[in-house]
Amino acid sequence: MATGDRLRVGSLHRYPVKSMLGEAVTTLTVGYGGAEGDRRLALIDTETGRVASAKQARLWRRLLTCTARIDGGQVRVRLPDGTEVRPGQDGFDNALSELVARPVRLATKRPVGASLERADPEQVLDRGLDAVVDAPLLELGEATPGDSFVDLAPLHVITTATLERIGTEAQRYRPNIVVVTPPGYPAYGENDWTEGTFTVGSAQLKGMGATPRCVIPTLEHGDLGRAVHALRTPATENLVDSFGLGRLPCAGAYFDVVTEGTISLDDPFTPT
Repeated sequence: MATGDRLRVGSLHRYPVKSMLGEAVTTLTVGYGGAEGDRRLALIDTETGRVASAKQARLWRRLLTCTARIDGGQVRVRLPDGTEVRPGQDGFDNALSELVARPVRLATKRPVGASLERADPEQVLDRGLDAVVDAPLLELGEATPGDSFVDLAPLHVITTATLERIGTEAQRYRPNIVVVTPPGYPAYGENDWTEGTFTVGSAQLKGMGATPRCVIPTLEHGDLGRAVHALRTPATENLVDSFGLGRLPCAGAYFDVVTEGTISLDDPFTPT
C-alpha cells in the first residue's frame, strides 16, 4: 500500500465511566486489559446488582446525557445541567440515582460475574424505548483480563469507510480508535481483520472479530438526536456470525492487545 493509501489513526477515544459520553485524546496507552482510563468505572443497580448500561435503554439511556473525562488523574462527570461531580465525592451516587430515577452506586472494579441487560435492539426499535422487551444477560469482559467494564474485548476499532457508508458519527459506536481509510477502501472492511495483526504506534493489536451492534448507536448522545439507521443500515448490509452469538448486525471490530504500547494521532495502522 502506497504511503498516501495507508490506513492511519484519525482519532482516539476513552470512556472513563461505562455508558457515559467520553473524551477524545491525542495519545492512548493500551495494555492487555484495554486502554488506560477506559471504562474503569461503572454504576451498579443496587436493586439487581447488574451493571448500568444503555444497552437497556428503558432504564439507562439518561447516562448518555453525561460526559466523563479524566483531569489530573481524576475522573470528572458533567451532568446534563452542567453540574460537575467526581466519583468518591459525597453525593455522587445520589446525583446519578436522581438522574436515572433508580438507586445506583459507583463501582471501581468489575466484580466477578458482572453482567448487564442487553435489550433486544429490534424489539426496542419496533416497540419504543420504554417498552419491556427481551433482555438477556451479557457477562462482561469475558475476553479481557483485568477488572475494567468493557463489554467483551480490550479495544474497539472502526473505519471512516464504514462510518461514511452508514452515514453517522463515530461517537455513536463508542470506538477507542477511528481508522482513516484511503479512497475506495470498502465499508465493513473490518470484517476481514479477524486474526490479523496490526502495528499501531508502539503497540501490536490482533483482530478478534466484527463488533455486534446493540441499540445504543440509535439513541440520543448528548446533543445528537436519535439515529435509527445507525443500527438498521448494518442490519441490512452487514450481518455477520459474531462470537458465537449468531448472525448479527456488525460495524467495526474488536481487538486484543498483543504488545502493550502507546498510540498517537496519525500513527499508521499497519497490517503485519
